[in-house]
Amino acid sequence: MQIKVNEQDHSFEDNVSLGSVRDRIKADADLLIVNGFPASAEAVLSNGDQVVLIKRGEAPGAEELDALMTARHTPGVHATVKGATIGIAGVGGLGSAIAIALARTGIGHLIIADFDLVEPSNLNRQQYFIDQIGLPKVYALRDTLARINPHVRVTACHLRLAPANIAEVFGHAQVLVEAFDLADQKVMLIESFAARFPDRPMVTGSGMAGYGPANTVLTQQVAKNLYLCGDATTAAAPGTGLMAPRVGVAAHHQANAVLRLLLGEPPDKEGKL
Repeated sequence: MQIKVNEQDHSFEDNVSLGSVRDRIKADADLLIVNGFPASAEAVLSNGDQVVLIKRGEAPGAEELDALMTARHTPGVHATVKGATIGIAGVGGLGSAIAIALARTGIGHLIIADFDLVEPSNLNRQQYFIDQIGLPKVYALRDTLARINPHVRVTACHLRLAPANIAEVFGHAQVLVEAFDLADQKVMLIESFAARFPDRPMVTGSGMAGYGPANTVLTQQVAKNLYLCGDATTAAAPGTGLMAPRVGVAAHHQANAVLRLLLGEPPDKEGKL
């Protein structure tokens, strides 16, 4: 029977144990994963299983890293996300967290666009570091993403997005993520992208300020090819700031919506994705 071990195809006899496979392929492995879930050495394998063998503390080579990073994925996910191109407009509190989540998921190509620089007040919720203050956000984030997953190609566009350049910047994006702060910027981006690419989905965010209940943040289809993540109500205002926990909840709703769209998962009857 055929079993994939650390992304390489191998032939084994029927009813082979996971421990036997470990002993033959990587005898010093102490973390054994089958189809995305840790298993014991006594587990009996089946044809088509995907096995990952890891020695804790060992830094893998470049060829093996991609397989080991995605060891906990649900089978069948990685091939799809690795071939995907996703655009992210704005890399502040939402966009920087979305980019990191998608890079960890193994998205093959991220296009990130923002005109802003990293400044101290960003650090309460945005995915930057003190030594990056003053750098263009897209370049700082590109460097961080490379440290997380060097297999992700990042196109960093340090510019102000406008109707005239949106098609050029995001022309190859299968899904566009809107992660702006201001309502007029959100409308501009959504309208401009939809006019040029009416069949491509967009994931937008609205309503994640303050420290209200996390469970009021939802993902819903609000129009054809448009999905909104947030509570759609709680905007930043005097007395209602933006902080890491609730912004992070909304950002990961957006990242998860992107993943579900790529994998062809439809919204439910209530329009929730």
